Amino acid sequence: MKKILILTAIVLFALSCATARNNNDKRTKVEITTTEGVIVLELYNETPVHRDNFIKLVKENFYNDLLFHRCIRSFMIQGGDPNSKTAKPGEMLGSGDIGYTLPAEFRTEFVHTRGALAAARQGDQVNPEKRSSGCQFYIVQGQVQSRERMEQMNANRYPKYTDEQIEAYSTIGGTPHLDGGYTVFGHVISGLDVIEKISLLPTDQANRPLQDVQMSMKIIK
Repeated sequence: MKKILILTAIVLFALSCATARNNNDKRTKVEITTTEGVIVLELYNETPVHRDNFIKLVKENFYNDLLFHRCIRSFMIQGGDPNSKTAKPGEMLGSGDIGYTLPAEFRTEFVHTRGALAAARQGDQVNPEKRSSGCQFYIVQGQVQSRERMEQMNANRYPKYTDEQIEAYSTIGGTPHLDGGYTVFGHVISGLDVIEKISLLPTDQANRPLQDVQMSMKIIK
């Protein structure tokens, strides 16, 4: 009987792994070409509202010629402001929108580790539901977190971080203080070095790069 149970468990584990691989294979991938290099994103099917909206905007060429207008070293790079397409040097950016917001789609399995793709939003004071911008997004650069700090954060956190998430934060890094406040709806599968390069560019007092970083996007297989 024990052998049968073990074999059953092995089969179920293999099937779950195959299902996960198939789900990953079906995830939409988006290529962002920037003046600093190419970034490839994978969108999560588990956040369908954000996924579908992003795909729609990419197919409509909405993001083409927009800028990464807010770039903070060891934190993140942000883009998607429609006003950035025609912005003059030094012009303040970040308030542009597309006319609608998206309901939050928080998932405990998706956190702000390095390379996470998330939706920007207005602050809690005017946006208590934490609804996402319909167009602005950011990609996490972040910093490596000590395991001690992650354990301290986890002590008062619900739901708790998994061991794998703590390991990720303490090895590749990220921005854990954003978890539960912003919707993560994808991650970088190629081009982390490009994100770092962009995040290190000299910026003005509003964190806009002094050298414009334009983008264009397309759906890829």
